[in-house]
Amino acid sequence: MSRWTYFAKRLVLAIPVILFGTSLTFFIIYAGPVDPATAILGQKATPERIRQVHEQLGLNQPLWEQYAEFLVDMFTFNLGNSWVVQPNTPAYEVIMNFAPRTILMGAWAVLLPLFIGIPLGFYAGLNPNTLGDYSASFGGIVWRAMPNFWLAVMLMMVLSQSEKFLFGFNWENFVVSTNVAGSPRMSNLWNFENFLRASKLVLPASLVLGSASMGNEMRIGRTAFLEVKNSNYVEMARAKGLPGRTIVWKHIFRNALIPLIPVITAEAGVLVGGSVLVETVFGINGIGWLFYTAVMSGDLPLSGALMFLFILLLVGLNILQDFLYTVVDPRVGFESEG
Repeated sequence: MSRWTYFAKRLVLAIPVILFGTSLTFFIIYAGPVDPATAILGQKATPERIRQVHEQLGLNQPLWEQYAEFLVDMFTFNLGNSWVVQPNTPAYEVIMNFAPRTILMGAWAVLLPLFIGIPLGFYAGLNPNTLGDYSASFGGIVWRAMPNFWLAVMLMMVLSQSEKFLFGFNWENFVVSTNVAGSPRMSNLWNFENFLRASKLVLPASLVLGSASMGNEMRIGRTAFLEVKNSNYVEMARAKGLPGRTIVWKHIFRNALIPLIPVITAEAGVLVGGSVLVETVFGINGIGWLFYTAVMSGDLPLSGALMFLFILLLVGLNILQDFLYTVVDPRVGFESEG
């Protein structure tokens, strides 16, 4: 079958997954302990006013009607309006106000492991049983072992007193002047100074988010490099007299990337789950913080819309992972018809 037919089938198979995840989201959110009417009314809540708010929001309808309406709205991208966080504001608009901070933080959380973890892992595999190999391997184990919540608190403490812990180095005045934590301004990022200032504010959080992936990519990259390095086709390339650089880049590097593909694409799941805690610690106020606030305040349309977008993101990354396999590994093909 053609490439497009293969991916069309993958898209069709993704529909039941999205439907199941969206249904599960509805029942978890709507069965939650927080009553949106109570959150909206606050101290003014009375049984009568709570009943009126339930009628206005449609919460007095049968559950199956609410469920059907929720599915139709999500699959037509009618995300509704926020009830509590920003009342009467379209959920899409609220999400877009907070998303740029998480996107910037997530981009650095992916790039840091890519440009640190993978090169160090490949260096260790290229030079096994050396001081560099032992140092990189030990670093990978340490990075992988540190829990995000602990690393976030420790990093915050060190950076807030950087002159004391880092031998006089002042993080707040490094490159551009910023606070250690806070919500970055995302306006006019085309201005290089504004981009630096925003990136510096999210870099500590990005380092925490990418720490586990960095350790994984370092260890898996080392193992993959060693396996490919000692494979038969690499030995054959050496026997043919190919230059070492050609063997490394053409035969070893590309094939050693194959087991790293699921690790890299799985980082999005880590970002979605870990950003809630990390954004709270560092005061980033992005999508993770918004989701936590929406759930805790009973903002059902906003929290449901965010969960639906998270599901689409994870399913899309799984499809992207299949595509990357076909690009990186020429041995991976499609089923032949007939």
